[in-house]
Amino acid sequence: MRISGRKNDEIRKIEIIPNYLMHADGSCLISFGDTKVICTATVEEKVPPFLKGSGHGWITAEYSLLPCSANTRTEREAVRGKQSGRTHEIQRLIGRSLRASFDLTALGERQIRADCDVIQADGGTRTASICGACVALRLALKQMRFRQNPLKHLVGAISCAIVDGEILADPDYNEDSRAEVDANFVMTESGEAAEVQASGENGLFDEKRLIEMLAVARKGIGRIFEIQKAALAD
Repeated sequence: MRISGRKNDEIRKIEIIPNYLMHADGSCLISFGDTKVICTATVEEKVPPFLKGSGHGWITAEYSLLPCSANTRTEREAVRGKQSGRTHEIQRLIGRSLRASFDLTALGERQIRADCDVIQADGGTRTASICGACVALRLALKQMRFRQNPLKHLVGAISCAIVDGEILADPDYNEDSRAEVDANFVMTESGEAAEVQASGENGLFDEKRLIEMLAVARKGIGRIFEIQKAALAD
């Protein structure tokens, strides 16, 4: 039994509050336990220069940790004048994950910007951002008319960690900071994987353990899809 009382394959309590901000095309507040992220989607009637005239749309993402989101104050990157490598990595992951669930041709020459602002961090901020951004994008699309819905599938993401030899689903910061192995899984509602990231933080893993983590992640993401659908139905 974990400190939180969860079983090893049990995810944290997830809550999604749709339409959280009044001015965004689509928005939500998503909570993975004590991790909380505000996700918004903005539709622009233009595309980046490299897609102009192609008939294809684009989805991009921005991610940030607000100053008091963690136990020590995080300096604003705008003040430093540059983004960290971690921020770049997470933004690109969110963008790739969202594009994997979209028909960019059906979107037309439009760009959707997903903004993910972490207001409280307790592990799993990138996976929570992906799940929340998907909901925000779907809400933004509801306001538009398409012959074919550009969003082919919902997309969900979850982390798994190996801590003291045990595979744990959706670790919080305390568990993640002690992990021998850390992995992130992004999957579409169709059951296919959009991205898998796994690294040995303080240990190694073999194919058997990777497959076991994938099974745990698939179960957790299935629950996330249910929560996303309930939020969108509201």
